[in-house]
Amino acid sequence: MEPAGCPGGRLPRPCRVLVLLNPRGGKGKALQLFRSLVQPLLEEAEVSFKLLLTERQNHARELVCAEELNHWDALVVMSGDGLMHEVVNGLMERPDWETAIRKPLCSLPGGSGNALAASLNYYAGYEQVTNDDLLINCTLLLCRRRLSPMNLLSLRTASGLQVYSVLSLAWGFVADVDLESERYRRLGEIRFTVGTIFRLATLRIYQGQLAYLPVGNAASKMPASPAPAQAQKGPVDTYLVPLEEPVPSHWTVVPEQDFVLVLVLLHTHLSTEMFAAPMGRCEAGGMHLFYVRAGVSRAMLLRLFLAMQKGKHMEYNCPYLVHVPVVAFRLEPKTRRGVFSVDGELMLCEAVQGQVHPNYFRMVCGSTDAPSSWEPQQMPPPEEPL
Repeated sequence: MEPAGCPGGRLPRPCRVLVLLNPRGGKGKALQLFRSLVQPLLEEAEVSFKLLLTERQNHARELVCAEELNHWDALVVMSGDGLMHEVVNGLMERPDWETAIRKPLCSLPGGSGNALAASLNYYAGYEQVTNDDLLINCTLLLCRRRLSPMNLLSLRTASGLQVYSVLSLAWGFVADVDLESERYRRLGEIRFTVGTIFRLATLRIYQGQLAYLPVGNAASKMPASPAPAQAQKGPVDTYLVPLEEPVPSHWTVVPEQDFVLVLVLLHTHLSTEMFAAPMGRCEAGGMHLFYVRAGVSRAMLLRLFLAMQKGKHMEYNCPYLVHVPVVAFRLEPKTRRGVFSVDGELMLCEAVQGQVHPNYFRMVCGSTDAPSSWEPQQMPPPEEPL
């Protein structure tokens, strides 16, 4: 059963939070930064906490699967985007997933990829910042306790895998940079710049079939045979048909099949310094779809990525770069070359489809409401410190 929609609201004062922290994330200084920057602000704001350090991949997923959530007013994740991915998928695996996913979440940047925290920072009206400044801003949002509903992306693969995404799915160039820059993780977010330069030197083309359901076509047309849901937990994907069937006739099928990248994005940022979606925060039940067709030059692709730091890349009006607001998509790679990156976590390359579920969970944010249009959002000025 699908929630009617999570309200915004606020955390109580005082409140108790469980902090899940990856001490090896980013430059390996997350625990030190929590003690020196985050903890004093939480104590002043009457936010008590229990700190748990993750020890391995999927440890956070295991912890939230077993945790007694009633002890906590919110779950705080201090790491990169991958740890929030683990936490949300862990909540959705619980027998009480319908209740568990309503537990408020908070993102504190402590990894090398902090796109979700950067997006929340933007929604709050703060300037684009990185490192300690971004961590302080996100901690202040937790201290102010405001909650906002967030979209959740449900993904299904040809092998039967069911995954939930809170940020993005990437294929091609962006996913390659995610994978190949892992060796530079100790550099922090600059690893993505280094990875981009290396990948540009040997630009690849990916063949596949891309189809999507635009935002405007979603309200009145539903598939006759939605994808089966009896064997899964989680919300019913009403816009999707089984992957072995063609997409419904009211979907758009992209005629080109040679791509440099495909990116599905639920928020505005792809990293703290990659303002990928300057058109603003997604409406309830929508997401950004970007794709770059083959034929774009290396020079233009480099200009686009450099301009993305300030959200100016769309101003080039590059004919190879396409943006569409969508509610569902399907991507069928022609070969298994390459990988998918889901919230920064790697996934095998195979046919995949997904749809957005609106206002499905709540996060600490600068406002209590979700936008309801695709117009660029006028952000309120940030509040004064505590």
